[in-house]
Amino acid sequence: MSSNKKYWKSVEELENSSIVETLRNNEFVEEIPADEFLGNNDAMSSSSTSRRDFLKYVGFSTAAATLVACEGPVHKSIPYVLQPEQIIPGVADYYATSVFDGFDFANLLVKTREGRPVKIDNNTISGAKFTANARVHASILSLYDNMRLKEPKIEGKSATWAAVDAKIKASLVGAKSKGGQVVLLTNTLASPSTEKLIGEFIANNPNAKHVVYDAVSSSAALDAFETVYGERALIDYDFSKASLIVSVGADFLGDWQGGGYDSGYAQGRIPKNGKMSRHFQLESNMTLSGAAADKRLPMSTANQKQALVHIYNIVTGSSVSVNLDAKFKAEVTKAGQQLKAAGSKGMLVSGIQDKNAQLLVLAINQVLASEAYTTVGARQIRKGSNEKVAQLIKDMNAGGVHTLIMSGVNPVYTLADSTSFVEGLKKVDTSVSFSLKEDETALVSTVAAAAPHYLESWGDLSLTKGTYSLVQPVIRPLFDTKQFQEVLMSLNGMTGKYYDYVKANSASFISGSTWNSVLHDGIFVGTSQALSGSADHATAAAELAKSKASNDFELVLYTKTGMGDGQQANNPWLQEFPDPITRVSWDNYVTVSNEDAKKLGLSNEIVANGGLNGSYATITVADGVKLEKVPVIVQPGQAVGTIGLALGYGRKAALKEEMQVGVNAYALYKGFNDVQSVALVKADGEHEFACVQGQKTLMGRGDIIKETSLEIFNTKDAKIWNQVPMVSLNHEEVEATTVDLWDSFDRSVGHHFNLSIDLNACTGCGACVIACHAENNVPVVGKSEVRRSRDMHWLRIDRYYSSESTFEGDNERKANIAGLSSSLSTFNEMEKPGDNPQVSFQPVMCQHCNHAPCETVCPVAATSHGRQGQNQMAYNRCVGTRYCANNCPYKVRRFNWFLYNKNSEFDYHMNDDLGRMVLNPDVNVRSRGVMEKCSMCIQMTQATILKAKREGRAIVDGEFQTACSNACSTGAMVFGDINDKESQVAELVADDRMYHLLEHVGTKPNVIYHVKVRNT
Repeated sequence: MSSNKKYWKSVEELENSSIVETLRNNEFVEEIPADEFLGNNDAMSSSSTSRRDFLKYVGFSTAAATLVACEGPVHKSIPYVLQPEQIIPGVADYYATSVFDGFDFANLLVKTREGRPVKIDNNTISGAKFTANARVHASILSLYDNMRLKEPKIEGKSATWAAVDAKIKASLVGAKSKGGQVVLLTNTLASPSTEKLIGEFIANNPNAKHVVYDAVSSSAALDAFETVYGERALIDYDFSKASLIVSVGADFLGDWQGGGYDSGYAQGRIPKNGKMSRHFQLESNMTLSGAAADKRLPMSTANQKQALVHIYNIVTGSSVSVNLDAKFKAEVTKAGQQLKAAGSKGMLVSGIQDKNAQLLVLAINQVLASEAYTTVGARQIRKGSNEKVAQLIKDMNAGGVHTLIMSGVNPVYTLADSTSFVEGLKKVDTSVSFSLKEDETALVSTVAAAAPHYLESWGDLSLTKGTYSLVQPVIRPLFDTKQFQEVLMSLNGMTGKYYDYVKANSASFISGSTWNSVLHDGIFVGTSQALSGSADHATAAAELAKSKASNDFELVLYTKTGMGDGQQANNPWLQEFPDPITRVSWDNYVTVSNEDAKKLGLSNEIVANGGLNGSYATITVADGVKLEKVPVIVQPGQAVGTIGLALGYGRKAALKEEMQVGVNAYALYKGFNDVQSVALVKADGEHEFACVQGQKTLMGRGDIIKETSLEIFNTKDAKIWNQVPMVSLNHEEVEATTVDLWDSFDRSVGHHFNLSIDLNACTGCGACVIACHAENNVPVVGKSEVRRSRDMHWLRIDRYYSSESTFEGDNERKANIAGLSSSLSTFNEMEKPGDNPQVSFQPVMCQHCNHAPCETVCPVAATSHGRQGQNQMAYNRCVGTRYCANNCPYKVRRFNWFLYNKNSEFDYHMNDDLGRMVLNPDVNVRSRGVMEKCSMCIQMTQATILKAKREGRAIVDGEFQTACSNACSTGAMVFGDINDKESQVAELVADDRMYHLLEHVGTKPNVIYHVKVRNT
């Protein structure tokens, strides 16, 4: 039978307060200040003009054109005197490139218009395996950041590159004469050419050394790999080959070991031929991986270590004594037994920052002979060493470092003991910081060297052994910047450009291909040999088993999907991006379990205007370092006795005031350990969150998330697990899909677009949300407006929790209540949020209904239905009645309360000339007072049609795309023409798992969903 679980979006919604109920029924939560633009009440009451007359006047008369003209200023265009051959006005150019900033990496196609990069897409050519996450999609906006460092500075004053070059060379000479160290401190480079340059620099300067520093360390896993295989790298797991996945504290759908595993994981999660992979997740914080798991066990890191040893015992037949909490033992044993039975189809991963734990991971996968675990093509994207960074700080404070050249790092911000680094920096004769911005480290360095954005740079990358990617500029440098590599070449006494150096060096990596071919494709796939090795795993297991739990709270530091390590803190797209789990934007916060929150008196509350308020807390680590007034989120699924806090926030330097939000959790990142023993106490005050979890909810509207188990999916008819809602027709119950309130029109002629969304494949990563922002010029409104339910996202990803109880079970329990005391206790129990809820993600955008309720109520015909299935908006006709929003059951229309473009009240990218360079010229920038919403990227579908027409050919399946389907790396979103019966989307429409959102309403949407199947 179909699932009848109770779904809830937040703790406050589950408790069903009167405020939440009011907000659910009132989309526009604040009273409209009509008197501000219509005059006072007396004037309105004395007027003989009716509202209908007003709408007719504004909507259909020449005065409408006058009003529009007042909003839209005319700008004169200056034509090319000599038009570049490669630029055709109105036609996009695409360039293949790759990105690696020390934290995020991907193989990309960059879309440019008239020489401006405006959008990032995934490179889909064979061998380009790494797709863009939300941060990489947003990185194009960071190119146009007006707060970038625009020229080099020496001692805080503007300087020339010749002066910088002379300054560094003089310092190198001084270092040699005084016997001081020269240190290059960089992030992981993964660049063969840069590493060769550094090798040549060290050969020319024997007193120099290279230290690699990763702000978020993977040093434990690197140390373990190096011990076993003799080199510093990471396993590149292939999740598509695993039928059983056990994760111990590894958020592999997030940023664990660089991320990028979601595509392979999703391949096994879509039920095919009655089979799908099974996933156990052991973790403390609620993560994207935990949300996707079939079985999730919330436990502390101390228990995770014991669980890992227990699984090691089961798989290898060892008998190391463990001290695992009894309440977890049965489930952990089951996971270990199933992992052993899976054999080569099983895999285990772990995010525990302990070398012994990582050695056990390698040992377990070796014993299993896991197909998902291979040393061929190991990842080169993390190479930092905690020990070498710690030694550098000691050397600096001892006065042993004469010259320090930094690139791609910001240790003054990211080091826990940044004070020691700053003190050591004062004893360094010359310090140079290559940086995009005048960040915390650049401000205290001798030289702040303005570095270009990766879209302005040449380079190469070897993200995995055996692959070679080229980085090419897609725009001339916007400012007076210079690459770190160019300066290195000068220091090495070399002439020429870095482009020539990369091209010459590439010959040894692209055997059998050519420079132009690799530059065109963006990537070359060569060969790589498997590594072999072993280690003393028994000793590692015995040492790990000695781990003990702390009596204090266990703080688990992590990186948020939107902000990562904090490099793009000045990116408003990422700041406004709602976290997939908590649905909070513009903040980081400490996550606390419901049980611990009640003990400490911590709480969250939805207030009358729809905003979420929460308590403050103070976090203190063992050595007395503390973070005060940290906002609190009560998080269902948080392991009792543990708390979570995101890194990447709390920055101040080179950030606009609006982006200076959150607290700097790096201050607690002691010893590069993401788990700290801390004390947590409630602080005074109440924090105002920008949280969308209680806004635009579809709760109480019927079937939203449909789910079933794999067993029922395989053994029951689809009508059982994918029930069609019933409605009354002539006093008889009939299927809702057979009833129609409107006359249908012929949709078989021409193209007819559908978007398919598979709930099994969606991980909630949010790449689609940022891609939609970029493609469709969606404005940023800021924290205050988001709090008022006025976010402008055309696409949202709803996150639902589901309790273990059914609606029928709730009803039976209520029916058996006897007496007042029983009533109070029973209802109190039923209102408790789940300690370990199951999670579902559901992307929701305009459903492009064939029978759209919005179209029938618009008095000025601003919204209408297109022949190709899209619900269209004529912005110049819209007068902002918002009738369409009130009549939309999906809550997907957005109202422009203000003019977000060129408005100092909204000081984001649309408020300055540089930021506006990212705007897509194919899409209008909407003005104040109009409705807007997902257009199913009509500009993209029309461009595809015109291109095929121009080339005189038929459109092939897969050519039609939207921004969201293009960005989706898991295949959860598939877009296409259902009139092409051979298309993938046509097959998905006919699938037994297909259903429409709120099917009983009868709107006949062109967006379809697929029932979520759990392998429980």
